[in-house]
Amino acid sequence: MQTPKFNRFKKYFNRNKKSSIQEIVREPTSGGIVFRRNKKNEVEILLIQDAKDRWTIPKGHIEEGETAKETAVREIGEEAGLEKVKVINWLGKINFRYRRVNTLVLMTTQIYLVQAQGDTDKIKKEEWMNGIKWFPFQEALEKIEYEDIGKLILLAMQRIRKAGL
Repeated sequence: MQTPKFNRFKKYFNRNKKSSIQEIVREPTSGGIVFRRNKKNEVEILLIQDAKDRWTIPKGHIEEGETAKETAVREIGEEAGLEKVKVINWLGKINFRYRRVNTLVLMTTQIYLVQAQGDTDKIKKEEWMNGIKWFPFQEALEKIEYEDIGKLILLAMQRIRKAGL
């Protein structure tokens, strides 16, 4: 009796097996919860929609020689077209991790409260984004995809009210 040949079926049995983590990298990033007052004097929060349709805040990698605060201002300018902003204060940091093929990425994002100034209607999205928009505070909380950022938006509103901004 001939033994069956299973080699051609092996590909079906190892489908969900991920390769092991080969490297761990740290990526420091920074961004801002950007706000303005609309014509009715209501607080609005700026959100961007990423390529996967998730609403979030402007943020990006800290470049060499740059502080987290400088990065937040630069990223807001690059991602939203807002050149005139005022950093009010630091709100906190968010830690999260994700897998990039066989690399574990540990990301720490410093978040600042940032007031948009000047012509705040002249926002423009970068090519990779699906959208950018000012949302009323409550709607921004509902749209935001990340719970940790939502908590910082609540803290931001508390700080805005306390400072009378």
